[in-house]
Amino acid sequence: MNTGLIIGIIVAVLAVWIIWAYNSFVRLVNRTDEAWADIDVQLKRRYDLIPNLIETVKGYAAHEKSTFSEVTEMRTRAMNATGVHDKQEAENMLTGALKSLFAVSENYPDLKANQNFAELQRELTDTENKIQAARRFYNTNVRDLNTAIQSFPGNVIAGGFKFKEREFFELDEVDAAAREPVKVQF
Repeated sequence: MNTGLIIGIIVAVLAVWIIWAYNSFVRLVNRTDEAWADIDVQLKRRYDLIPNLIETVKGYAAHEKSTFSEVTEMRTRAMNATGVHDKQEAENMLTGALKSLFAVSENYPDLKANQNFAELQRELTDTENKIQAARRFYNTNVRDLNTAIQSFPGNVIAGGFKFKEREFFELDEVDAAAREPVKVQF
């Protein structure tokens, strides 16, 4: 066999492998971007529900102005946040403000019985569940992308073509106190 032919075959196989690896990274990046878009859609839905929720609570608890302004401020901050880290931080602060709003609603039995409030609360819960599902999908894609970027020989291709790792998107789901095991006493 001719040495030139062997070198040609090796170069062709190497070129095909590089193209395949590059396309695999492109697929992973596109899936991650799509997953982030899913999160963004659900967060926008959440932002749209909040003003209606505030208005409904205001009708029953008008004197809770500080809670309303905090929720409004955190909503604005979350809407304007860019990047995964900033968005994550702003969303966690908004979640805390919403918990305060719902704590206020606990003091007003007529509000809890209000059909609009109940429907908004149901929609917000549904949206929160969709955000969590979208977040899990995004984080799975980030894990796959980051693993491919960190693994050999993919890290050579990733570095050569400037593919970058992505951040995970974590939200505070439950208060720290709620994570503690329940103490049962008889």
